[in-house]
Amino acid sequence: MGLAEEVNRDAFRDSIATVDEEGKRNWIYPKKPKGRFYKWRSYVSYVLLAFFFSAPFIKIGGEPLLMLNVIDRKFVFFGQIFWPQDFYLFVIGMITMIVFIILFTVIYGRLFCGWVCPQTIFMEMVFRKIEYWIEGDFRKQRKLDQMKWNGEKIRKKTLKHAIFFGLSFIISNLFLIYIIGDHDWFSLVSDSPKEHVGGLTSMVIFTGVFYGVFAKFREQVCTVVCPYGRLQGVLLDSKSIVVAYDFVRGEKRGRFKRREDREEQGKGDCIDCHACVDVCPTGIDIRNGTQLECINCTACIDACDAIMDKVGFDRGLIRYASEENIREKKEFTFTSRMFAYTGVLGVLVGVLLMLFAFRTDAEATILRAPGTIYQETEDGRLSNLYQYKVINKTNEELPINFQIESDHGEIKMVGKDLVVKKGEYIEGAFFIILDESQLDGMKTKVEVGVYGGGRRLDVNTTSFIGPVK
Repeated sequence: MGLAEEVNRDAFRDSIATVDEEGKRNWIYPKKPKGRFYKWRSYVSYVLLAFFFSAPFIKIGGEPLLMLNVIDRKFVFFGQIFWPQDFYLFVIGMITMIVFIILFTVIYGRLFCGWVCPQTIFMEMVFRKIEYWIEGDFRKQRKLDQMKWNGEKIRKKTLKHAIFFGLSFIISNLFLIYIIGDHDWFSLVSDSPKEHVGGLTSMVIFTGVFYGVFAKFREQVCTVVCPYGRLQGVLLDSKSIVVAYDFVRGEKRGRFKRREDREEQGKGDCIDCHACVDVCPTGIDIRNGTQLECINCTACIDACDAIMDKVGFDRGLIRYASEENIREKKEFTFTSRMFAYTGVLGVLVGVLLMLFAFRTDAEATILRAPGTIYQETEDGRLSNLYQYKVINKTNEELPINFQIESDHGEIKMVGKDLVVKKGEYIEGAFFIILDESQLDGMKTKVEVGVYGGGRRLDVNTTSFIGPVK
């Protein structure tokens, strides 16, 4: 990295771009981006926004596509209900996600931040576009903020912030729907406010938070709040693919002059136009290398490519590349490490999906009652006492019965018939009765099937204690 360090020594900084030397906020006025990457990012954002606004209302088997009801401890993913009893899946999912993030970032950098992060999508593809529409491009925005309050400024600022607040209110309601469901949300907004003080208070708080984030806090979320943004410094290496400036090709920088032999003058392809700086939504100069604030949004790539086209140079002065690609003048190719890491990612996701796919509607635990021995029944058979616990993972009541998975033997319940309410569990006891001729010795393995709704939900293997032969 020797050349890059020499190039960037004069521009080195040890503070974030949004804070000045006195610790005050530097307000960022990014130029409106345009170009092929911005177009594709817009398409991806529209799809994700459509999913976000429609997911809570799409029903699969009577359940929403997605719901995270932490209040009732009920979580729904693609119509499948998960209760606290599925905590092991949550743990496995979290471990998978953490490993996924680490491996994905090591290979592909902050691709997630620039393309699918909700903060980036809402800020750049919704709120920022509204700001451009009302106040104009970056120079007009700066001029508007610097002018004294007059009719034009009052009108534009009032309109912008009214729309921002309205959108924040809509987003906060959607978040509530994701938490409590559309049915409870409708009750919240249609019933008397006195009956839902807590819910309405949450709605107001959420609205204030979203408005504050998108109207004021903005890009600082990525540098101050987001843990993923803070972690990138230890996750990236010289082989990670990031949005990078080709310092080998671009240096030494110099203004563009027609008919000038730049090679003879010792100049690189960077004409020092600052177009990449103007469009950056976090206020950095990508030519100083990978920085904490960079979210890999590709705005600088589009801006630089447009300038290269105008001056007749090849595109790609700023591009997706690794430090190694640039330093050694290599084209981007998938390395064996990338294939290996991507394969690991695929396996992790596959295992998690398999666990979800094979998850049962009920989970049972059957154990022989401790401290008990076999008993002899009136008809000369032997019995053992067992304790059971059955968890219902569905969203409806589940009648349960037990059966021995063999031709012989009997189960005698202690108590009434079993009906497990949705998301709850029941405990109880039963006797397994076997003929002595069926025993293999002092301990005999017995399989007990758990049935509900006319189908087998689970199978438990336990032991039956008999006399010593």
